[in-house]
Amino acid sequence: MDRETQLQLFRNFIENCTTVAKSVRNYSDFKRINECISSLLPDKSILDFDDPVEFESIINKLKNLSIFVKYNKQGNNQYSNTIEYYLRFLKAKKMFSKKEDSISDKKVSIFPLQQIFYGAPGTGKSHKIKEQTKGQSVIRTTFHPDSDYSTFVGAYKPTTKSVELRDVSGHKIIEDGKEVKEDRIVYEFVAQAFLQAYILAWKSYSQPTDEGVVKPQYLVIEEINRGNCAQIFGDIFQLLDRDDNGFSKYEITSDADLQKYIAEQNLAVSGVCDSHGKDISDKINSGELLKLPNNFYIWATMNTSDQSLFPIDSAFKRRWDWKYVPIDINKENWTIKTATKEYSWSSFLQKINDEIDDTTHSEDKMLGFYFCKADDNVVDADKFVNKVLFY
Repeated sequence: MDRETQLQLFRNFIENCTTVAKSVRNYSDFKRINECISSLLPDKSILDFDDPVEFESIINKLKNLSIFVKYNKQGNNQYSNTIEYYLRFLKAKKMFSKKEDSISDKKVSIFPLQQIFYGAPGTGKSHKIKEQTKGQSVIRTTFHPDSDYSTFVGAYKPTTKSVELRDVSGHKIIEDGKEVKEDRIVYEFVAQAFLQAYILAWKSYSQPTDEGVVKPQYLVIEEINRGNCAQIFGDIFQLLDRDDNGFSKYEITSDADLQKYIAEQNLAVSGVCDSHGKDISDKINSGELLKLPNNFYIWATMNTSDQSLFPIDSAFKRRWDWKYVPIDINKENWTIKTATKEYSWSSFLQKINDEIDDTTHSEDKMLGFYFCKADDNVVDADKFVNKVLFY
């Protein structure tokens, strides 16, 4: 794996570690650490290590270097903390890599396959997902009270199709040297967000890189609690149970419409077995059985101030990892500008959130830094009144 990919994987890893010190992220560029490693192993980078045993063998040597001791002291031990997290990353990566005798030799990512980013409004939940999925294949959808299985998975819908006109003998009608056509309303199966991502995930699974790495496919659901999840997911709910290799533990039988659509997609899946070790690749390709592959990520956002819209039951909750996104007002400061005065956006948030906390005893109703979008770092009076005061 190249250094750039390894670095991105590590940064994603520490981003998903709830206990990681914030300063560790600041040292994840490894510049000074690599300077120390080069004194031991010329032209070697920490990102060249993929085996935790091999890396562990040089950690003690690294920590005893005078130059490393110097940097580590200056950084309040964050350099040693960073390499410890890198060791944890290598161990996790190895643990989640499949063995040769498992369902497939394609590698599994070390990151949560299903997770919900939750927090108060304006904390940057969608932005965090956007950053972590940058450069990847992403299908995005938003749940709302009218969402249902057909708008999430797919259904037959009327579409306009141009058809050739023929005479009573069945011959094409030609006028001025051109075939005569007319638009007609026909019903065709239209795949929605889930099915689109499902097809792309299996196609990526069937075409790994030369290193055996399968490219991930993301399905991002914004505002997951604004829809009735039980109604929207239907029997797909059962697919959310994943085994140790990242595949659905239990397959489900799809209906005739889904089977027909999937069979036309030429998935070319091979080497996929059920929980009893029986090869079911043909049934996946034909659409008879549905099963999530281990490169299919379903990530969602949930605004905790809107929990009352559609409560999520415990059976659904336990099938997800939960990533809390806290309120952080210590970002680039914005200005609230009125006709005659200017105020600090961060200072306002601190004051108003203290008031909300005193009133509600909950963070759910507080305002995140990105509650409203500033233009050139300015929140004008109209936006402040219409968005902030209205809320």
